[in-house]
Amino acid sequence: VQLQASGGGLVQPGGSLRLSCAASGIIFSIYTMGWYRQAPGKQRELVATITRGGSTNYADSVKGRFTISRDNVKNTVYLQMNSLKPEDTAVYYCNARHPLRDFDYYWGQGTQVTVSS
Repeated sequence: VQLQASGGGLVQPGGSLRLSCAASGIIFSIYTMGWYRQAPGKQRELVATITRGGSTNYADSVKGRFTISRDNVKNTVYLQMNSLKPEDTAVYYCNARHPLRDFDYYWGQGTQVTVSS
């Protein structure tokens, strides 16, 4: 199983970035896909998730600014991040979780997002 995240980088406050995570080795359409982030000295936290049916869930801190979506043909999940703030700076990780098997989950390698002027 591979989850290949990309799209991170350096952006000014108020700017936008789009993260992508391409999955292989799983039946992508079944899995709940998610984005998590970890800032220096902090625990990893949920950013957003999307179920196989397209239901989404967001952390309060990103609601209205971030949008998660998925393409079940390309086996890819996206995170569109707008109105970025310095506190969004973190390593962003892609996650795939089977909806019925708690032990069946995978992490990508992470992509750095830095919001700074």
